[in-house]
Amino acid sequence: MTLGEQLAQYLASGLVVGGAYALIGLGFVIVYNVTRIINFAQGEFVMLGALGMVTVTGLGLSPLPAFVLVVAAVAALAAALERVAIHPLRRAPPLAVLILTIGASIALRGGALVVWGTDPFALAPFSAGPPVTLLGALVVRQAFWVVAVAALVFALLWFFFTRTYTGTAVRACAVNPRAARLMGIRVDGMSLLAFALSGAIAATAGAVIAPITYATYDMGLMLGLKGFVAAVLGGLVSPPGAIAGG
Repeated sequence: MTLGEQLAQYLASGLVVGGAYALIGLGFVIVYNVTRIINFAQGEFVMLGALGMVTVTGLGLSPLPAFVLVVAAVAALAAALERVAIHPLRRAPPLAVLILTIGASIALRGGALVVWGTDPFALAPFSAGPPVTLLGALVVRQAFWVVAVAALVFALLWFFFTRTYTGTAVRACAVNPRAARLMGIRVDGMSLLAFALSGAIAATAGAVIAPITYATYDMGLMLGLKGFVAAVLGGLVSPPGAIAGG
């Protein structure tokens, strides 16, 4: 393999994993912007998306309905976490809430261990076939799904935050929660929406990367940390920054 082909291979691999990290980092940014909480359970939502896809497709459901079902279920779980555990501590010190999200991460990982065990699970790629040669690099077909889905999520989030009333309300809560409340925006509702969005985005990342890497109960720990690094590289408050960081 020539030097140019090696560089092309590194670039292709980096874009694929970077797209996944950017999705995870976006979840951190959305929650932090609205609530000023760093949600360390974000990686476990990725894990649940991956293992959920393995389970639901194993029951005979085709990939697209399975994907929609899993993303909706993880988003609902993230919203439940916010309402049951985070919301009652909204006036607690930030460190207490941070520790709670770490505890939630451990609890979700333990629950996944009980349900799925320690064995890794493989998920069939969304498009079957041999790897594709692109500029000298061998790229598995699932990699195109990862990049395409990540680009679609980025575009939808841009439209949501810049072209819809609800998205503008979320941005207002991020800039100044008190002023947003005085304008009639329910900040508590925006916090719930931020957690649901972060769960949906994380589950999306887990679902599309599961065919490339094995799905395991503990995969969320490292993925969450790397997504957090992507968010921090982007400043932790900027969605485009999280994408660039990924």
